[in-house]
Amino acid sequence: MMPVKLDAIDRRILRVLQEDGRCPNNELARRVGLSPSPCLRRVRMLQESGVIEGYVAVVNPAKAGFGVTAFVRIWLTGEDERQSEHFVEEIGKLPQVTEAHVLAGDCDFLLRVVAEDLPGLRRFQSEHLARIKGVRSMKTDIPLLKVKNASFA
Repeated sequence: MMPVKLDAIDRRILRVLQEDGRCPNNELARRVGLSPSPCLRRVRMLQESGVIEGYVAVVNPAKAGFGVTAFVRIWLTGEDERQSEHFVEEIGKLPQVTEAHVLAGDCDFLLRVVAEDLPGLRRFQSEHLARIKGVRSMKTDIPLLKVKNASFA
């Protein structure tokens, strides 16, 4: 599928919706400088083309009882498709894994993991991640402070 050509108004719409996905169309139109009907048409086009994939609630992990975020690099014992598929299937069952990426480079996967605290993170890694068949090793990085969390639009 070809990328959608976005103009400045489309990008403004995306920025506003990324800040507030519940923004009513009348307010959205006012904030981006359109009347409501053309604004709604543009939003529908962005949805139908897949630029807007959906709307979600952004949850603060710490306030929901998950005070620790970690980035876990995973190395598998092999690089065959079956082993990777098995790993992806297993981490899909773990709600503590909030993001997972296949990487080119030194490791095979990068996971973003949340836990209630450091002992909970250690327990999760030893009782769940380390027990997935094919995991050779893990290295964990714990961010001290989030300094930027932005979108592209």
